Amino acid sequence: MEDTAAQPHHAPESPTRAALARTLYWLRDLLLAVIIAVVVILFLYRPVKVEGTSMMPALKDQERIFINQFVYMFGLKDVQRYDMVVFWYPGDPTKSYIKRVIGMPGDLVEVQQGVVSVNGEVLPENYVPEEYRDRNSMTPQRVPPGQYFVMGDHRSSSNDSRAWGAVPRRYIYGKAVFVYWPLDKLGVLR
Repeated sequence: MEDTAAQPHHAPESPTRAALARTLYWLRDLLLAVIIAVVVILFLYRPVKVEGTSMMPALKDQERIFINQFVYMFGLKDVQRYDMVVFWYPGDPTKSYIKRVIGMPGDLVEVQQGVVSVNGEVLPENYVPEEYRDRNSMTPQRVPPGQYFVMGDHRSSSNDSRAWGAVPRRYIYGKAVFVYWPLDKLGVLR
């Protein structure tokens, strides 16, 4: 015997109601995407534009890169020698610079005719091509506690710790990690 009980009958959803539901789902997804993007940009990765030639050949003028802001936040990772860091310029904290960490807190940094020594050992600097080296010298400088000695890779075109001293740790807010423009340079920075 067949069950002949009447099935409840649902009226089909009106087209305007269906369109409204789709729009609300779309707005919800868009809002979620915006919130995720804001969190990523504010706390993890930030796009920045390189201005100037002081980090050539690793970074060129007008390249676009991502910096990792999270890596140094909350002391999760220490700043390391050779990191390319973004920091507030000590002479004018409204300006940001990007340079390579050469000297760690307590290190003795010296430059003799363009050759950098740290604690009496010549620093291997394969990232500085011969044509970007200068022949200048700098008397030995001890890096103060909680500060870092930074230099640009294009030594003859860099305004860096040789001129204005070490950078306090609290001014360092990111590490350069990825080039995204121009596309032919797309990739992770080493």
